[in-house]
Amino acid sequence: MTIDSDPIPVTLRWAVRLLRAEAVAVGLVAAWLLWADLTATTTDLTSALLVTAFAIGAAAALWALGGALARRRAGARAPAIVLQLMLLPIGWFMVQAGVGWLGVPLMALGLGVTALLVSAPTNRALGFG
Repeated sequence: MTIDSDPIPVTLRWAVRLLRAEAVAVGLVAAWLLWADLTATTTDLTSALLVTAFAIGAAAALWALGGALARRRAGARAPAIVLQLMLLPIGWFMVQAGVGWLGVPLMALGLGVTALLVSAPTNRALGFG
């Protein structure tokens, strides 16, 4: 049995947990989209399947990035940050559309995970400066 002399810092651990939670949430949305695609009476099937495929891809990317960060792969940080920053315009448009109860927490989530990913303990764990 080996003991890791340099455990994963709390900031990185929480970033990974939140990325994985986002992956599960987007996966549930993708499952709902797939169900909606299959049960709709009229639809543009190509567009519907493309949106569903995008959601499945986003869920897979979030899950994979979380796993890579858990293994301290420094190259996974930038794509994870980009995905988190994408929550800002999404949340903003939700606020503009009157769904602020969901948009504001999404923006806060994106900023929070980004802060965890650029924090000093995470930087050290990933081998940055």
